[in-house]
Amino acid sequence: MKTTKGTAGFSKRGTVLSVCLLSAMAALTACGSNGVPNDGGSASTSSGANASSGTDASSAEKEPVKTTLILNWFAEPEHGGNFAALEKGFYKDAGLDMTLMPGGPSVSATQLVASGKAEFGMANGDDILVARQEGIPVVAIATAFQKSPQALFYHKDSGIAGFGDLNDHKVYVAATANFWQYMKKKYSLDNAQEMKYTGQLVNFINDKNAVTQGYVTSETYTLDQEKVDYGVLLNADSGYNIYAGVYFTTEKMIQEHPDRVQAFVEATVKGWDYYKTNSDEINPAIQKKNPEMSLDMMKFSAAKEMDFAFGGDAATLGTGVMTEARWSEVQRQLKDVGVLTKDEDVTKAFTTEFLPKK
Repeated sequence: MKTTKGTAGFSKRGTVLSVCLLSAMAALTACGSNGVPNDGGSASTSSGANASSGTDASSAEKEPVKTTLILNWFAEPEHGGNFAALEKGFYKDAGLDMTLMPGGPSVSATQLVASGKAEFGMANGDDILVARQEGIPVVAIATAFQKSPQALFYHKDSGIAGFGDLNDHKVYVAATANFWQYMKKKYSLDNAQEMKYTGQLVNFINDKNAVTQGYVTSETYTLDQEKVDYGVLLNADSGYNIYAGVYFTTEKMIQEHPDRVQAFVEATVKGWDYYKTNSDEINPAIQKKNPEMSLDMMKFSAAKEMDFAFGGDAATLGTGVMTEARWSEVQRQLKDVGVLTKDEDVTKAFTTEFLPKK
């Protein structure tokens, strides 16, 4: 979700890759170059074995390693697992001196991580595939959400009941949004009036025939406060079902520091499992980093996101899990609409080797 102020609040994370701010890069300490190659969705024998065997067993006796995670937006409950891991000492216990660096509309986590300015980042799953096509050697190592909370919002009295009804309506959406490219082709939305998405809700609220992108974990709170009678089309229900809040690093990091990747993933998963039942305890720490977001809104968002984080495959396979089938499907969809121009072995784009074993 994002910080909002009434109807003019900025929406969360932009789509695809943004140009990182020089100020953000300057604020980051170059904690060492880290990267990540990957054998794919199943454990790679060499690095995985080293990580699982606790190569860094003596880390508890060493100074914690300075480590940075670039969040995919300003601090919010969608980072609850990371703040829980920080507040409860899970990162410290794992030998990591962790910094959670806020993202934003002008911060590219993929570029910062690839350049060695941070060890880990967060992005949507489709952004990982696009980055790799552009030669950025990032690898997904876990996901916060099994499906994306991103959605299209419409007015209940607009005559819209499904994605195929968006023609002849103004749709406020980022021009580069991958999900929109998919929807336009699948539902033949040639007559939808594409409007520039500004991250604000005021144009949508004032136009009963308008549609806007947003997140059910945040925009729903603001629209409820504004007494708007709205409906929701969850992007995942269109068939475009990406992983969201994906944690990634570089191929180099996985090769050179598998123990650190292992420590990060295990502590993060432990943090999410803690946040699941203790969000009210952790939310004040999030608010310190984002004081414009009320605790009431955080409570609402935390409740809304639980099924996205802990439902689906996570319910049976564990928090943070990803599958080759899901990654392959998204790659096929992106290629079908021209966002990707070639196929890649998706097992090089993600790995589950560092996730806690069930």
